[in-house]
Amino acid sequence: MTEQLRLMAVHAHPDDESSKGAATMAKYVSEGVDVLVATCTGGERGSILNPKLQGDAYIEANIHEVRRKEMDEAREILGVEQAWLGFVDSGLPEGDPLPPLPDGCFALQDVETAAEPLVRLIRSFRPHVMTTYDENGGYPHPDHIMTHKISMAAFEAAGDATRYPDAGPAWQPQKIYYNQGFNPQRTRALHEALLERGLESPYGEWLERFKEFQRKERELTTFVPCGDFFEIRDKALIAHATQIDPDGGWFRVPLEIQREVWPTEEYELAKSLVDTSLPEDDLFSGIREN
Repeated sequence: MTEQLRLMAVHAHPDDESSKGAATMAKYVSEGVDVLVATCTGGERGSILNPKLQGDAYIEANIHEVRRKEMDEAREILGVEQAWLGFVDSGLPEGDPLPPLPDGCFALQDVETAAEPLVRLIRSFRPHVMTTYDENGGYPHPDHIMTHKISMAAFEAAGDATRYPDAGPAWQPQKIYYNQGFNPQRTRALHEALLERGLESPYGEWLERFKEFQRKERELTTFVPCGDFFEIRDKALIAHATQIDPDGGWFRVPLEIQREVWPTEEYELAKSLVDTSLPEDDLFSGIREN
């Protein structure tokens, strides 16, 4: 390649970039790839999930500002660039029947309109590869599903100069992937490895949730070796202190077991405009060669 390789990861909230594909991004940064995280919302309606910070009046009153600072710290740890698309968190409605989503939130935006700032960012950054969520959002959070919708719309539109003509010169990414790091195959492998070693597994409940959220197992097309970057991934995740309990289930599996049993992060190739052979071990397969 005579041109710098570039990767764009589109995420719904601050902290999603650190829990989905963070080790992959850190690996590519170490290889000299330019990596940009596009964060759709500010996470304003996110709950404080770290029990050590629950009840903190300052955080509760300034959650938007706090989460921006957490994102800055995670960005520095991962070595990536980051941009906000400026949408408002939809929250995660609960109840039966589900309450309506808040007026003006991200998930209620018109897709064609909401894709415009992402098209603008794509044309400015000019990524060769994008990552996003599948049509189920990875799990059925309204912001994750909307992230999928605008990512796919922007991927299709960014290279068409007749669409969004005021959003900069056309640029066509060559591949787009769905993050599939929370896949049943990986979870089962780690769960069984822990039990075989006589250790407690945090994944029993996860496996039950897979049955609830996913109708079928997704096709994993791409396995990026990035075990050497799991520690960076975890540091970035811990930087999102309001969202992550450092003593919680995320960190109960020793890194040496993770690297031995499942040293990759997984993706599903959604669309490619270049020839590539599956399975892959590189998001840039078919691009480096050309």
